[in-house]
Amino acid sequence: MQIDQFELHARIEQRHWWFVARRQIVRSLIEQVVPPHQGHLVLDVGCGTGANLAALSDGYRCVGVDTSADAVHLAARRFPWIDFVHGFAPDDVPEAIEQASLVMLNDVLEHVPDDFELMSRLLAAVRPGTHLLVTVPADMWLWSPHDESFGHFRRYEQWRFERVWAGLPVEPLLVSYFNSRLYPVVRWVRERNRRRGSVQGEAGTDFRMPPAPINAVLTRWFAGEGNVLLRALQRRQGGYRTGVSLIALLRRGEGVCELQHRPADVEEDVHFPLHAELSAAH
Repeated sequence: MQIDQFELHARIEQRHWWFVARRQIVRSLIEQVVPPHQGHLVLDVGCGTGANLAALSDGYRCVGVDTSADAVHLAARRFPWIDFVHGFAPDDVPEAIEQASLVMLNDVLEHVPDDFELMSRLLAAVRPGTHLLVTVPADMWLWSPHDESFGHFRRYEQWRFERVWAGLPVEPLLVSYFNSRLYPVVRWVRERNRRRGSVQGEAGTDFRMPPAPINAVLTRWFAGEGNVLLRALQRRQGGYRTGVSLIALLRRGEGVCELQHRPADVEEDVHFPLHAELSAAH
């Protein structure tokens, strides 16, 4: 991500429907497996400009780490009561990751060339019993200039998402698509943008603040998916079968976690050639 995109996030993420509703969903799921308690530490890997952690800081000890110095500077300035670290996980936050009750990776894996390696290294560093909450953008047919601007390597199908932790000592408690109710609208917008080679919002993205009444409706509509995801978590099945994003709640099990790399049978979704291919298909 670029500095203008981080600045955009810092300006709108505490009001924009997508950020607000996603935080509500994430918190409701986290509270089911790690009840609020200042003895429970949440580590946010790829914390960006900090609002996701700030939304949890009333109930948890919080540490954020990001590879962008710009993001960490904005986060620390906005939320000075939270510890933010400029660096890489797990190497630059050894104490936090060892103590963490839950590790978050909110829209991080799509930025990493070898997402298998990152996931295996994180799982090797956390204690058995630690939970991980992971979100990623879904469905390569939603690929658009928005993804290219953010430097994404891929969007995920559920099978591809689940391959990232396959064979590792981890128990999936919930794996589901989400941001599903608005999927048809988002797909229409993204396909139109892909054909035009343009974006709808600011800083090379599709993010912009809608009028307040529309923003409120979209927030309630998206956040309402949290009830479906909570039931799916409790039953260990169900959820949504399609959506703009995917979410997983995992629990680290016992056993040795060996370093993994992207398997040869998983072709990398390099974004620029694939964008050209998808554009030609339309």
